Amino acid sequence: MTLPLFQQGPLQQAFTALRQDLIHEDGPRISTMRNYRFAIVQYDPSDEFDLRVEVQHLTADLVASGWVVISISMQKLFLERIRAQGPEWVDRVVAMEGLLASKDPARGLSYLKSKVQPLVEGPDGIAADCSRLISEHADKHPDSIERTVALVGRAGALYPFIRTSALLRHLDGRTRNVPVVLLYPGERRGLTGLSFMGILNPDNDYRPRIYP
Repeated sequence: MTLPLFQQGPLQQAFTALRQDLIHEDGPRISTMRNYRFAIVQYDPSDEFDLRVEVQHLTADLVASGWVVISISMQKLFLERIRAQGPEWVDRVVAMEGLLASKDPARGLSYLKSKVQPLVEGPDGIAADCSRLISEHADKHPDSIERTVALVGRAGALYPFIRTSALLRHLDGRTRNVPVVLLYPGERRGLTGLSFMGILNPDNDYRPRIYP
């Protein structure tokens, strides 16, 4: 059944509310806590391509309103960290994971996590890369910080190697007060609980506002 013309789905509702809160006349209102400018847009992983369309529309609207949008792909940052280990490291890890997985898939995954998680988790992992990109922009454009937002997406590429709640904790205090919106593929569980990709156990350790 086709939705009525004026009815919005959850994803559209989320971006409508986010757009209004970002370009509010009194400044970004994505958080009720001062100096904590983080928000999460939760969406079903199957809606990834629809999400990208909404991000394009939001970006266009913000730019038209005089905003600067920093788009951060966690997938790109992840691949850069993997490539930085060198082809020999990658070949060894892939070969060992395949060998272990042929005997027991759980052992293969456990081994892969042991090699990949140290590269992406913690304050020196992907969070440091996100902070660096935001800080570099802030240094180059100090006069536009108050009208700048960072959209952090493609988080699904890091499943199951990272917990996004930890990512935001490690970003806290490292974004030069630039609003950060995490595009979160998963399921809402209760008021503050989120299940990454709808598979991991719900994580209730979220302080930011969750849209919709």
